[in-house]
Amino acid sequence: MFLGIDLGGTKIEAAVLDTRGQVLFRERVATPQGNYDATLDAISVLVAWAESQLGIFDSIGIGTPGAISVKTGLMKNCNSTCLNGRALTDDLQHRLNRKIIQANDADCFTLSEAIDGAARGKKNVFGVILGTGVGGGLVLNQHLVQGVNRIAGEWGHNPMPADLVKDFKPRPCYCGRHNCIETFLSGPGLSQTHSEVHGLRNITPDTRLIASQAMEGEKRAEQTLQIYSLQLASALAGVINIVDPDIIVLGGGISNIKLVYTYIQNYLDAFVFSDSIMTRILPPEFGDSSGVRGAAWLSRL
Repeated sequence: MFLGIDLGGTKIEAAVLDTRGQVLFRERVATPQGNYDATLDAISVLVAWAESQLGIFDSIGIGTPGAISVKTGLMKNCNSTCLNGRALTDDLQHRLNRKIIQANDADCFTLSEAIDGAARGKKNVFGVILGTGVGGGLVLNQHLVQGVNRIAGEWGHNPMPADLVKDFKPRPCYCGRHNCIETFLSGPGLSQTHSEVHGLRNITPDTRLIASQAMEGEKRAEQTLQIYSLQLASALAGVINIVDPDIIVLGGGISNIKLVYTYIQNYLDAFVFSDSIMTRILPPEFGDSSGVRGAAWLSRL
């Protein structure tokens, strides 16, 4: 059996899987906002619940926002900022007296979908989180790739191509830069785009070529989705041009919008450096449970 914890911005979830991926235990609690010690307490409670039913685990996988700094051993790049600068893995190992295996939440999502989800059986899988933030993960032959800096898959903090955003107001990112992909493709980014679409008068020639129908007589909500999907296609094309994955699995709340998949496939041709695009873009099989399932699989690998 494998125990995983998904430490999210709004919830902390625990799940236990058997070797076939069947769920034997699943519970969640609200994430204490801005309180590091209370977050450790909540994780400890979930582990105690699981072990009271299924026995003691030698190791526990945990998916977190951000990553562990190779330089300091402390958490970095977390949009749940109370985790930044903290020795999360060491603190949990001390409290629980268990081996803790940590990975980014987007890494866990991708691992879950690559092992037994929407991308099962595929060699090269890129996973995307489109939620409160924007993250990504890369799995090759069912092995998670984290990289020498432990930031593999962090495409959300590359800049959005300038020709697709120059008609919008500059967007500061919590990382200290402006106009990161995350500031346009996250849930809050989509909301901000929607608020600006009504006043958008001039769009770039490249955008007009692809999205002219979306800007002529369509409802505002559909205009927003067309523009969002165009930006998403351009950003994902950068991933395809470098990694060339078999499958890209979209996760997070925005992955539930079916029209986005249709629009993306129509727009990718304009950005991908290939005469054909074999990469498939799919919704997740396990939805918001993929994070905790991937965390559980961490302790298997």
